[in-house]
Amino acid sequence: MGAAPAAHPTPRLTKALLIATVVATIAGIVGFTQARQSSAIDPQLAAGYLWFYSALFLVRVAGQLVARTRRPEWLPPDSEWNLTPYRLLLPVQLGILGLMAWIDLDMSRGAGFWANPKPNFGQAVLWFAYAYAAVMLVRYLVRMWRRPEQRWFGGAIPIVFHWVLASYLWVLGSFHASY
Repeated sequence: MGAAPAAHPTPRLTKALLIATVVATIAGIVGFTQARQSSAIDPQLAAGYLWFYSALFLVRVAGQLVARTRRPEWLPPDSEWNLTPYRLLLPVQLGILGLMAWIDLDMSRGAGFWANPKPNFGQAVLWFAYAYAAVMLVRYLVRMWRRPEQRWFGGAIPIVFHWVLASYLWVLGSFHASY
């Protein structure tokens, strides 16, 4: 086995943006939890948080595109953003964004496939969201243990945005499971 490739230090602005993203993600979870007025969650309430997490994910997709095409100094090289080749990753990310937009629109209107409560689906999505977030936490801890020279931010961009996606799924699952 060869040595791991040398990592570039994470730029300060990227660190600040990662911290802001984590704080915003947690604030969204807290805000959504506190905004619930009854056991049944209003689809428009959920929609606001779903749009918020969709926007955060869009920032990640756009940021990676900027890192790949413009190579600004305030972003790490695009090679540190993912494990999947970009030619495969971008279409998947765009598909995820398209699905998120469909869900968000249905929830905003309070009508359509995604706004029709499905309690069993909601429970499954909640369990998946919890498992997904936990796996990403383990991924983060293992990475920081294996690469102490990169602690706290090296390679954290994809992990942080997987937490954003897990939070999106948690809101969606919470809506459906609340009925």
